[in-house]
Amino acid sequence: MLDIFLLRKDLASAIARLETRKNPQAFLDVQAFQALESERKTLQTRTEELQAQRNQLSKHIGMLMGKGDKEGAEAAKAQVAASKVELEQSAQRLEQIQTELQTMLMAVPNLPHESVPVGPDESGNVEVRRWGTPATFAFEVKDHVDVGTPLGLDFDMGVKLSGSRFTVMKGGIARLHRALSAFMLDVQTQEHGYAECYVPYAVNADSLKGTGQLPKFEGDLFAAKKGGQDGEPVPDHAALYLIPTSEVPLTNFVRDVVLAESELPIKLTAHTPCFRSEAGSYGRDTRGMIRQHQFDKVEMVQIVHPDHSYEALEAMTGHAEAILQKLGLPYRVMSLCTGDMGFGAAKTYDLEVWLPGQNNYREISSVSNCEAFQSRRLQARFKNAQGKNELVHTLNGSGLAVGRTLVAVLENYQNADGSVTVPEVLRPYMGGLEVLVP
Repeated sequence: MLDIFLLRKDLASAIARLETRKNPQAFLDVQAFQALESERKTLQTRTEELQAQRNQLSKHIGMLMGKGDKEGAEAAKAQVAASKVELEQSAQRLEQIQTELQTMLMAVPNLPHESVPVGPDESGNVEVRRWGTPATFAFEVKDHVDVGTPLGLDFDMGVKLSGSRFTVMKGGIARLHRALSAFMLDVQTQEHGYAECYVPYAVNADSLKGTGQLPKFEGDLFAAKKGGQDGEPVPDHAALYLIPTSEVPLTNFVRDVVLAESELPIKLTAHTPCFRSEAGSYGRDTRGMIRQHQFDKVEMVQIVHPDHSYEALEAMTGHAEAILQKLGLPYRVMSLCTGDMGFGAAKTYDLEVWLPGQNNYREISSVSNCEAFQSRRLQARFKNAQGKNELVHTLNGSGLAVGRTLVAVLENYQNADGSVTVPEVLRPYMGGLEVLVP
C-alpha cells in the first residue's frame, strides 16, 4: 500500500508515476481522493477548534463556580455538552473517511522505482545481460510435451483427475522434478544463506491482504471451502485460500512484528506447490506445462533494512541465476518496464530461460523489490538506530519455478533417440542416473 502522506504531500508526482503503469485509469479516483482529503482536513480543523474551545470552557466553568455564578456555569456546561455531541459526530465521520481512504489505497499499485524503464507492456522490457549459448541440434527439436510424454508426463490423466492445466508425472520424470526442487533448496540454503521453511498451503485472507493479492486479485485465487459444524456455513472471515506462491506465508512471518535492527536481513526459502486460477489467461500457453493451475516453486524472500533493499534485489537475482548456470541452461535477465511489472513491485527482474522447442526465451523467475508497499499493509517494522519504528522492505523471487525448469531441462537436454540426459548437478539426486530413457 502506498504511503498516504506521500499522496498528500505530492499527489501530482505520484499520479504521474502511476500513469506509466498499465491501465492507470483503474488505479486511483483522484477526484474522490481529493474530496475525502478535503473533508478530512475540514473535520480535523473543526475538531481541534472544538477541543480547544471545550478546554477553555472547562477552565471557565471552574472560575464561574468559584465566583458562585451558577447560572453562567450552567450555560457554559450546556456549550460543553453541545461540543461533545459534535466531537463524537466528527470522530465517527473521520473514522469512516479513514476506512474509505484505506479501501481506495488497497487497489492502488506500487510506484515504479526511478530506474525502471518506462513502457506500455512487455515490449518495453530491457535486456540487462545474457548467459550461455543456445545449443544447436543435429536432429529436429521437439518441445517438452513430445519429449516428456514418453518419459512419464501425463496430461490426459491431469485432465481426468482435475481438469485442464493440471499435469500428472510418473516414473523418471517425477523423480527428475523432485530432484530439481531438492537441488534448488540445497543451493539456496547451503550457498546463499536462506533458512528453509515448511509453510501451510492454505492461508487466511489477512495473509493475502498483507502481500497484496487481496482484495484486488481474488479472481486469481482458489478458495478452500471448509465445512462448518452441524452443517453450518463457515463465515467469510474464516475462509482459507490456496497459496499462489509461498511468498505469501513467508512474508507474513513478520506481520504485526517489530524487529530489532540486528535481526535484519531475514532470508527465507520454501518449496511448495502454488495454485493459480490464471484468470484472464485463457487461450494462452494451453499446450504443456508453461501455464498451470498447480505448479511447484522454490521461493526466496528477504526482509531487509530500507537502505539495503536494492543491493538485496541484485543479490537475489544472482541467487536465481546460479541455479540456471549450474544446470547449464542459457538465459537472459530482463528489467521489466512500468507497464509489465506486478502490482506490488517497485522494480522487477525477470529471468528468461532458452527453450529450443519454442525457439524463444520464456520467463522462469521473477525477482522483485516491493520496498515498503507490503510492509505498510503488514505493519512489519524494525526499531531503527534512533529508537523509532520504521517499515522494513520486502523482496521476493523464484529460485526457481520447478515445473518450468523441468521444461527447460527436457528441451535443452533432449537426444535424438527420445532420451534426456540428466544434468550433472542433478545426478546425485537421481541415484547416479545419467539418462532418462522412454
